[in-house]
Amino acid sequence: MSLTMRNVAFSTLIVISSAFFVNSFPDGAPVDTCVKPSKANEPNHGQARSQPVQTSPYTFIASSSQYGPGSQITVTISGSSFKGFFLQARDPDTDSWIGSWAQTDNTNTHPECSAVTHADPYVKQHATLIWNAPPNARGRVYFT
Repeated sequence: MSLTMRNVAFSTLIVISSAFFVNSFPDGAPVDTCVKPSKANEPNHGQARSQPVQTSPYTFIASSSQYGPGSQITVTISGSSFKGFFLQARDPDTDSWIGSWAQTDNTNTHPECSAVTHADPYVKQHATLIWNAPPNARGRVYFT
């Protein structure tokens, strides 16, 4: 076997082998994503930092930042195409998880931490999500 063929074979083997070490979540973020109640969705991406809001290719629009008992707030994610998301509702004063998410098309919910995530690996142009306020409370909410 020539040196070129050997290099091609070795490169192919490396590429195929590395596919076994990729960790992704095509069905949405797992429930253990919820374990950081005081760190507002700080990703576990090593030294990576969040992109500044001003340069983000995505727009997050909530129909309101205030809620009453049993009300609903629509949150829309749009912008550049994306495959996944993980969003939580939090109280701005205590940073605690509040409310719940309606099960909508192509989403999974994590009621234990007021979170919603994607349910498929497909490219999306937007996602429309519905948050349900607590039944006996009123106040402010932010989505992170």
